[in-house]
Amino acid sequence: MLNNSRLSLHASRHLHNVLKRPASLHPECRKIVSWNLLRRIGANVGCLSLLIEREQPDLLLMQEATEDIEGLQAKVGGYYVWSQMPGRIHGLAIWSRTQFVSKPKIIELPSGALYDRISQVVDLGDFGVANVHLSHGQALNRRQLRCIEKSLPARAAVIGDYNLVGPTLLRGFADVGPRLPTHAMAKVVPLRLDRCLVRGLTCQSVSVLPRGASDHRPIVVHLSPTLSHSHPGPKQSKGMATIIGRLRRAVGQAGRASAADRV
Repeated sequence: MLNNSRLSLHASRHLHNVLKRPASLHPECRKIVSWNLLRRIGANVGCLSLLIEREQPDLLLMQEATEDIEGLQAKVGGYYVWSQMPGRIHGLAIWSRTQFVSKPKIIELPSGALYDRISQVVDLGDFGVANVHLSHGQALNRRQLRCIEKSLPARAAVIGDYNLVGPTLLRGFADVGPRLPTHAMAKVVPLRLDRCLVRGLTCQSVSVLPRGASDHRPIVVHLSPTLSHSHPGPKQSKGMATIIGRLRRAVGQAGRASAADRV
């Protein structure tokens, strides 16, 4: 069961990653927050302005944003663009601390049985970012990712609500987002729906924030152009599966060496 207080404790342990930038970050590093707002009854302009004041992001990506979220720009300044999902009351929105290099592009995605979907692609100068809220169909949302990839520059990130379970299967991209659950299906089943895929970028640090008024937890990533010697993902401890795999290989190699000695 996804316990909000327990995950809030996990999130609080990672807040040092996002309250301020580590001094060692790349000078072109961008702090990006992504949040599914939960249309109409979820996070509002007041919640978003507090988030911006506390986290100081360079870019805030929003999913399920309604028309009234446009008031955010008047409250905190910056630059804002909203793109309505076809036939829906909500859509995708981007708030930027600095002026957009160019107007974000709208990418039409393969349609589902019920709704059409779009993606916003914003040019940050040194890399591009796609803001996404993908369909629930597990084959369809992977097709949508491949469609988005065609409109991205060599250095790019795809961030948002993937509505996806399991690997993304997008060739050339690394999944560098937080590994904590960001949503609870039926308020019970923990799912990591909010993700960040990158190509040609390095993720310096990640975290998951408390969900507040929404049913999704905001994710935070620090992204910068990848240097030739850099690894795309943040430094993480080795998982248990990796450790077990190495132990099995070591045991297998020792067994083969022992058999060879007996021959």
